[in-house]
Amino acid sequence: MQSNFKTSKQRATDPQETAIAVLAWLANEPDLFGRFLALTGVEPAQVRNAINDPGFLSGMMDFLMQHEPTALAFCQASGTPPEVLNAAWQHFSPAGLGSGEY
Repeated sequence: MQSNFKTSKQRATDPQETAIAVLAWLANEPDLFGRFLALTGVEPAQVRNAINDPGFLSGMMDFLMQHEPTALAFCQASGTPPEVLNAAWQHFSPAGLGSGEY
């Protein structure tokens, strides 16, 4: 998965900024972006508004994090440390009862 996606040297530690970076990266990966949109049912024209929906961001982060090679490709392309990506994922998709936490 090669991409022309580039970010500044400054690394986003804010979960919202990380999520926006993920969306920008996905948008530059046509096969992945198409698959993501198909799974979510979101139309390309709706994405701009969906970025303000915590449920959309949660689903997007879940989509990325459920496939380690894809998550690592994002980290490599964007210069985002995996720990920052994981923290953003946890922010938008916190552990719940399904994770064994009671």
